[in-house]
Amino acid sequence: MSLESCHNFKDFRKLAKRRLPAPVFHYIDGAADDELTKARNTSAFDDVDLVPNVLAGVEDVDLSTTLFGKKLSMPLYCSPVAIQRLFHHEGERAVAKAAAKHETMFGISSLSTVSVEEIEKLVDTPKMFQFYFHKDRGLNDNLLERAKAAKFDVLALTVDTITGGNRERDLRTGFTIPPRLTFASMLSFATHPMWGINYLTKPKFRLPHLEEYVSEGTNVNTSIGQYFSTMLDQSMNWNDAERLCAKWGGHFALKGIMSVDDAKKAVDIGCSGIMVSNHGGRQLDGGRAPFDQLAEIVDAVGDKVEVICEGGIQRGTHVLKALSIGAKACAGGRLYLYALAAAGQAGVERALNQYRSELERDMKLMGYNSVDQLRRSNLRFR
Repeated sequence: MSLESCHNFKDFRKLAKRRLPAPVFHYIDGAADDELTKARNTSAFDDVDLVPNVLAGVEDVDLSTTLFGKKLSMPLYCSPVAIQRLFHHEGERAVAKAAAKHETMFGISSLSTVSVEEIEKLVDTPKMFQFYFHKDRGLNDNLLERAKAAKFDVLALTVDTITGGNRERDLRTGFTIPPRLTFASMLSFATHPMWGINYLTKPKFRLPHLEEYVSEGTNVNTSIGQYFSTMLDQSMNWNDAERLCAKWGGHFALKGIMSVDDAKKAVDIGCSGIMVSNHGGRQLDGGRAPFDQLAEIVDAVGDKVEVICEGGIQRGTHVLKALSIGAKACAGGRLYLYALAAAGQAGVERALNQYRSELERDMKLMGYNSVDQLRRSNLRFR
């Protein structure tokens, strides 16, 4: 199987599975508990049908939208995801360059393997910094100031990782950062020699935003779940989020909002956007899918804050359905991570190009020239 044979989300997943050691693949692929929420994040879109119009004159289609004051060429962007150096040796650099080529936004995590300073020099596309609120307030201040100095456009505080989710695949494979050889994982690493060669010969795995403050994840092996449970501040509350918003002084979003009450509070503290998200089903299994919850939240706050649907997106039609409900844009991690693992920058570019082609084609089949024409009248719920 080659990159040229990847025509959709599932194809990229298959190729990523071939190219990654099992512990790394299952870290991307896995979710919490029985992984019911992860599955529902995508299947929720199947419960809604699109109703197209015809004879609309759709030779030219404009997919662009404005998000956080920045124009994007399409209403889909790459969500921030931690430790991308493990998925491909180019890591966040590859995603940044692919997003820039497609003139859309991308995000990097507090746990990224490339620094905000390097990203600033690399691309000028709209950028989001995902903020994890640590117990170490000095670290928090440093993260904020570095993102601000690097001219990131949006600060997104993740609010659904107050403790680590029960990711049982990681427990079975022994996945840690940095990777640790165990009896269970040794065969998988040995049978993926190119990944191992790149891991050992390319720039060393680092967490440049954290390494001066914590040893976990750099010099001390840890799981992501353990990191969340021990290093992040479980006392974080709405007052902390409001103070962070004020300190940032620019576009500020909360990532991981799932209830109407929390969406309203986000507006009250000064947020300019919210990501309706359950962390890809990796935290609370049995939680509601973002698409299922989207209408309630849009109806409550959609005229006051930019609402982004994040999670489960595998097709252009999924994006059109979310926009028809009232989302301003959509985002996701796995939608580009498998492509990154499969082929680095070329993989991410191919995946984004396929989403763009699907969106353009499906907009024409729906009978619309621009995404702001999409309405709930386009949908029928089963």
